[in-house]
Amino acid sequence: MRTLSGIQPTGNLHLGNYLGAIRNWVRMQDEMEGEKLYFLADLHAITVHNDPAELTANTREMAAALMAAGIDPEKAILFNQARVPAHAELAWLLFCTARIGWLNRMTQFKEKSGKNREGASVGLYAYPVLQAADVLLYQTTHVPVGDDQKQHLELARDIATKFNLDTGTDTFTLPEPTIPAAAARIMSLRDGSAKMSKSDPSDMSRINLIDDPDTIIAKIRKAKTDSEPLPSEAAGLEGRAEAKNLVSIYAAMADESVDQVLARFAGQGFGAFKPALGELLVETLRPIAARLTELKADPAAIDAALEAGAARASALAKPTLDAAYAALGLCR
Repeated sequence: MRTLSGIQPTGNLHLGNYLGAIRNWVRMQDEMEGEKLYFLADLHAITVHNDPAELTANTREMAAALMAAGIDPEKAILFNQARVPAHAELAWLLFCTARIGWLNRMTQFKEKSGKNREGASVGLYAYPVLQAADVLLYQTTHVPVGDDQKQHLELARDIATKFNLDTGTDTFTLPEPTIPAAAARIMSLRDGSAKMSKSDPSDMSRINLIDDPDTIIAKIRKAKTDSEPLPSEAAGLEGRAEAKNLVSIYAAMADESVDQVLARFAGQGFGAFKPALGELLVETLRPIAARLTELKADPAAIDAALEAGAARASALAKPTLDAAYAALGLCR
């Protein structure tokens, strides 16, 4: 069993990043059998314009955040794509197997390119083939996917099947989807209808992983709510987006259900709930923030961890890449 997950390197990591993906990776590392590969998708990041210095900094920061949150480079294989050229090599071989009609059915290109489809990069159009290479390169057996990525894993399976049939080989393993533990959908502290985001111009809209305790408490105290008391069950939060968001954050951080949280705070107002939520966030994030600050101050240590992970990943990738070249009759 071999599990693989990737994440794009973004800066200014916040609570939504932690509860949405990073915490699940840590749990997978400790609870799932077999090898776990976690990579920073920096090759995917360049499908749109990036400031080079910012991309470098963001890659290191994401690696630091993963390690600070509990990813152990000794237990899992942690690396960034750019350090493993086999990703790009295999992608080209698979570009020649993938069909244009398959890519035309990919919904995310339409969403990401918007009205400027003719001005979008070829990479933005074809990146699902690179995603397929990411997965197939390691004979991955299981890929955790959310609803927005199911179509891309199906494409990877289609490409693997066609390549194997075209070449009369069993070069690639067909990966199976796994449904990750439900990830909390964390919304803005200023607008319960919008996701928490680093692009929001207001820093008060999010809890950053490096926020100090006083800042966290202040942000929760000023978070938008309503004047109604908390209900006794989740159904009572319908139509109360900001209230639902804060209760959901508490539930996710405490590893409880929304109903369990409401059973404790039912009938109370936010004057009582917000301080409890603030303290929970402070105590949970304090060790992560401390470790993140420590790691960010030592970029050489981050690079060493990524380089070691890339060496392990490259060793795993080599047999598959060699087999793909040989199956196509390419002389090397």
